[in-house]
Amino acid sequence: MHKPIIYQMLPRIWGNDNSSPVKGGTLAENGTGKFSDIDKNTLEYLKWLGCSHVWYTGILRHSTQASEAGCTPSHPQFVKGKAGSPYAICDYYDVNAYLADDPQNRMGEFEDLIRRTHEAGLKVIMDFVPNHVSRDYGKIDPTPGHPVLGAEDDKSVHWKPENDFFYYPGQSLTLPTAVPEGMEPYHECPAMATGNNCYTASPGINDWFETVKINYGDTHTGTRDKMLDIIMFWASKGVDGFRCDMVELVPPEFFKWLISKAKAKYDNLIFIAEVYKKELYNEYIRNIGFDYLYDKSGLYDSVRAVVEKSVNENGLPVELWQSASGITRNWQFLGDLQPYMLNFLENHDEQRFASDFFGKDARNTYAPLYVSLFLNSAPFMVYFGEEVGERGMEEEGFSGRDGRTTIFDWWSVTSIRRLRKIIASGEYKSLSTSRLVKAGLKKEEAEVFVRFAQALRFAASDEAITMGTTYDLCYCNYSSEGFDKNRHFAFLRDHGDHTLLIAANFSMKEAKMKLTIPEHAFEWMGIPSTEELHPGKVIEVTVPPMDGAVIKLI
Repeated sequence: MHKPIIYQMLPRIWGNDNSSPVKGGTLAENGTGKFSDIDKNTLEYLKWLGCSHVWYTGILRHSTQASEAGCTPSHPQFVKGKAGSPYAICDYYDVNAYLADDPQNRMGEFEDLIRRTHEAGLKVIMDFVPNHVSRDYGKIDPTPGHPVLGAEDDKSVHWKPENDFFYYPGQSLTLPTAVPEGMEPYHECPAMATGNNCYTASPGINDWFETVKINYGDTHTGTRDKMLDIIMFWASKGVDGFRCDMVELVPPEFFKWLISKAKAKYDNLIFIAEVYKKELYNEYIRNIGFDYLYDKSGLYDSVRAVVEKSVNENGLPVELWQSASGITRNWQFLGDLQPYMLNFLENHDEQRFASDFFGKDARNTYAPLYVSLFLNSAPFMVYFGEEVGERGMEEEGFSGRDGRTTIFDWWSVTSIRRLRKIIASGEYKSLSTSRLVKAGLKKEEAEVFVRFAQALRFAASDEAITMGTTYDLCYCNYSSEGFDKNRHFAFLRDHGDHTLLIAANFSMKEAKMKLTIPEHAFEWMGIPSTEELHPGKVIEVTVPPMDGAVIKLI
């Protein structure tokens, strides 16, 4: 059994080799990556790294200010950044022309990428955006032969069960952005409700003003049938799974119906839900049928709180979710839902770990990585460049200097360009800091890469991690010498005759832990008692600051 490890990649940025991008620059100025940049070497690297899936983000054709053969640019007044949001979809049945070497053959080039990915032993995940579409969805170059949302809507009423969208009859859209010089304002009348449930003709600057909300309040299946058709279209091309955007804004009954219909024909499809309400976790897994859920509000938030308290000298007082004991509370809340959680430290919505807004230094990542990656058999997600400690501290354009890698701008990331150099050379396989530096990485990047790659490869191959049981050692060691429940975390992973002890130190000081394994752990995990290892045995573990340790007990 393979522990799912998902690599999230923005092809637009991954293959962009422009060494001097311009803040807020155009496509002509800053360039873009292509499908072809995700070549055999890249995919072999991801497989070697331990990955099982690649999530290609920003594939579906979305609103952008760029013009390519056969693709009309969108009105810049509602496009965020020059490149535009990958979640403002203007055609569900097309891919972005700018990602193709030959824009007229863009679908063929994406199909080639799917084939290359499969040949490398990896599966393909792409976004499914069921809650909203772009303002100009269906108005520019729609793919012929497929249903178009809203084509038969009655726009004379605000809401109608059969309508795909919500309207404001007699009201024109008022956007919160300035009209570009020399252009007419974007015109939409009647105005349509905005994607973040903003039911007004005048969305604000913090609303998703570039999008239109989809209506699922129909008593028939018109809207639903159109969305299912989209899923079946991409599944027929070999897409293996879908990361479903903002599912909490869409009726859960729709997803229950959609997933059952899709899996009836493509039973190996996986569906990943972006969710934030922990109280809905059980419903989305047990009743609706999602395979995995973001655990952003659980493990991610609890780990992040511990890290932020540790790396900030003047941090807030320790509270429930600022203590490592909060990690225990998280898995206790989850119970047997743990295997269905998608764990991560980074993604396109969250700030980079090494940014000034989070962990400050990529070398502080090892403790949270060991917990997020090793705690259970749940999948883990890597955000491209995370393995070399990308900081996301460049000011690319639309969002400013926010600790994230932009999804709105044409951009090129220096650390990723260096990463691609070591991939092309094959030196990554050496796991040698000196050789990686010689091949192009900075020393700190090389150090982070070695540790990160070792951890991922171990997680993908070690049976105790991929399919073993977990035993939390914290509660029974709160009074142990050197164990700080607020800054330390320890657990066992066991499978068959293979038992690991994993300790994480979230402190900026070295930890000399003395851990006792209780009798209950031996009984529950079936660990044989020996002279060397038995109930009450004290195991001493020295863990450097913000680091982790893996000890093979058996």
